[in-house]
Amino acid sequence: MLRRSFLKTAATSGALLSRPSLVAAQGQRALTFIPQADLAVLDPVWTTAYVTRNHGYMVFDTLFGLDAHLRPVPQMAEGAAVEEEGKVWRIRLRPGLRFHDGEAVLARDCVASIRRWGRRDAFGQALMAATDEISAADDRTILFRLKAPFPLLPHALGKAPSLMCAIMPERLAQTDAFTQVTEMVGSGPFRFRAEERVPGAQVVYEKFAGYVPREGGAPGWTGGPKVVHFDRVTWKVVPDAATAGAALQSGEADWWEYPLHDLLPALARGRGVKVEISDPTGMIPTMRMNTLTKPFDNPAIRRALLGAIEQADFMQAQVGDDPRMYRTGVGVFCPGTPMANEAGLAALTGPRDLGAVRKAIREAGYQGEKVVMLAGQDVPNVKNACDLAADMMRRVGLEVDYQAVDWGTVIQRRASREPTEKGGWSCYCSSWGGIDHLDPAGHLMLRGNGSFFGWPSSERLEALRGQWFAAPDLAAQKAVAEAIQRQALEVDVPYLPFGQYIQPTAYRSDLQGVLPGFATFWNVRRG
Repeated sequence: MLRRSFLKTAATSGALLSRPSLVAAQGQRALTFIPQADLAVLDPVWTTAYVTRNHGYMVFDTLFGLDAHLRPVPQMAEGAAVEEEGKVWRIRLRPGLRFHDGEAVLARDCVASIRRWGRRDAFGQALMAATDEISAADDRTILFRLKAPFPLLPHALGKAPSLMCAIMPERLAQTDAFTQVTEMVGSGPFRFRAEERVPGAQVVYEKFAGYVPREGGAPGWTGGPKVVHFDRVTWKVVPDAATAGAALQSGEADWWEYPLHDLLPALARGRGVKVEISDPTGMIPTMRMNTLTKPFDNPAIRRALLGAIEQADFMQAQVGDDPRMYRTGVGVFCPGTPMANEAGLAALTGPRDLGAVRKAIREAGYQGEKVVMLAGQDVPNVKNACDLAADMMRRVGLEVDYQAVDWGTVIQRRASREPTEKGGWSCYCSSWGGIDHLDPAGHLMLRGNGSFFGWPSSERLEALRGQWFAAPDLAAQKAVAEAIQRQALEVDVPYLPFGQYIQPTAYRSDLQGVLPGFATFWNVRRG
């Protein structure tokens, strides 16, 4: 396979500087950010798209956040009291919390928000299954009555991986969980300027004057004081990488979320630009198959495809040949974290034989059904994976209908359960942050209850997930994680993992206070 043949665009500083201007430079109290993709969906409970998650953390706040060590800490919550041997939790809100429309944040708003989130999120579903009742004991107290102790409750409510438990007014939180909320009224540190949004081009936020950061502690991933230093943050969508790089080098943009790896050397040499690895968990590209439609309703065909994957090819297509920037032999959990293991990895690391894969697919009953791949062409890391995955599937005899669309279209269309001939789909590729694949609690791609796009069903995966929550210690959790990975790679194959790569970010060197993790805009200031 010809590595990176589709990434031959500008990779030198000369090419970067020859591109046209992006926007006029802005003042000290304004920041210009180039996101990974356009903000096509506003509701952070409806989609897992990271651009929507990043938007969500600007507009909405959460009851708990994560500190620099990924431990839950109170955020909107003043604190929590645990009673009756862990079966009752009382979460007390900080005083003075207000929504962007001026209304006070009340416990009933939080209850409605938790219920809505709990219908969609993997961790939230586990929490709701363990809950007998959730109610507002008074205006500032959220009461959980549990069927059994659930010590991970703060971890669930404060999880940074998609989907966030966004607290919104009760009137919005009563929207069906499978219907998008489009009115953006939160209590987070920024207000969404709907009137300035230009789909495909621009999103604007302004500092929420009524936001009161929590006192004490240090800022972390999503926890600690959220102190805003910019009056205005503008996201500029720039599909062309050379234009984005030129804007960053010239100072017309302040921050580029996901610069192409080919451009990193030129950016690092550029005057006034800092390239930094802010998220050590990296990115994990995947291909999700629709288990409701042919041919991927057949698990034997999904299993056969594992034998065609060369993770090194997929990783080098993303980052080049530097082995320090990627890992292969990656299963279903983020490498280097407690749940990562080697169970079932032979399906990915054994000898590759495309002829044998082609034969296995025929013997599994493949009848030439069209594989409709939704390829997000405007997000480079997604397009790279789609290009290689489509080529891989064609090599083993699958009939691929490669539909190049923008990422916003992908995240809208993947919700369709229609057959392919009626606008449905067979597969799509996306990249997940390693933080989303830390463990079974929040790993949406491992759900076997038909709740996430692709909708696989596996009683065994669901039973193992329940065992993981009930495990008494880390050793027992690790043992269950091995069983989950073996089930996922040897039996169910709910998705294809393509490896792990490191994704640096790049910003002007006069910016200070950029926090670890994904892009957040509090604490950041101009030095």
